[in-house]
Amino acid sequence: MSADKHKDHQKSGGPLDPGQYPNGLFRAKILHSSETEVITPPDGESYEPGDQIIVKTRYGNDMVSILGQINDLSHVRKGDMKSVVRRVTADDVKKSESLKAKEDEAFKICREKIDKQKLDMALVSAHYLLDEPKVMFFFTAENRIDFRELVKDLVSIFKMRIELRQIGVRDESRVLGGLGVCGRDYCCHGLTDHLSPVSIKMAKEQNLSLNSMKISGPCGRLLCCLSYEYEYYQEEKRKLPSEGSRIHWDGATFKVVEVNIFSKKIKLSGNDGRFLDLSTAEVEFDKESKGWKLNPVEN
Repeated sequence: MSADKHKDHQKSGGPLDPGQYPNGLFRAKILHSSETEVITPPDGESYEPGDQIIVKTRYGNDMVSILGQINDLSHVRKGDMKSVVRRVTADDVKKSESLKAKEDEAFKICREKIDKQKLDMALVSAHYLLDEPKVMFFFTAENRIDFRELVKDLVSIFKMRIELRQIGVRDESRVLGGLGVCGRDYCCHGLTDHLSPVSIKMAKEQNLSLNSMKISGPCGRLLCCLSYEYEYYQEEKRKLPSEGSRIHWDGATFKVVEVNIFSKKIKLSGNDGRFLDLSTAEVEFDKESKGWKLNPVEN
């Protein structure tokens, strides 16, 4: 996940012992927020991708969809585990559909109250919990908001527990979903909410444009996918001279101006006006001089 990930997502507890979970561990997505949880099937049960389960989430008992089994447990901690309540029943589906139909109206009412009280907050979504009389409202805001009067108004209207949660802009994208510049679903919405931190250094390492409009997502933060190939770029570039480094050859000093790890090409500019366009095979590291040397192939 990104550097500004929600504090509620932070790992807790020690590493898991796979032997304690003979039924396996599964990643499941909360349907209303697209957050993911880790669960294990009760004895006698097994899960398949797409199965719907009721899980005790941090919001309360709610519906999740199984994404798949977790094979690498190295990043899972005991504090990530959530309790399974039951499999989703036909009654649960019917109730969920009924509550979902009411969420648009709840959203409209809450937004009207926000406007009336002139609160500097943007409402993102409304959600009724499945197993208890509670409606949750998610919002974004630049600063902390005193919404006590808003809660009182909403309680008087809905006659049930009200919970308002302030979330970040990345969380907003995860909840709402949408299409990224690649034409696919947002990573945080369609893949997982546990994404690696992203920095501008990753864009530089991959020779990408540093134009913020081109490397930022709809949330205004750096694209999460910048981290996907970063380690590969680092590994491959360690095998080659870095851009800006200088190599002496044939009586001249050449500066490395471009390294393309995919085409296996290196471009160099000499202080005598010559330009070289070589393959990576024509450059090697000399252990004795601890520097790079050129071995151009004659055409």
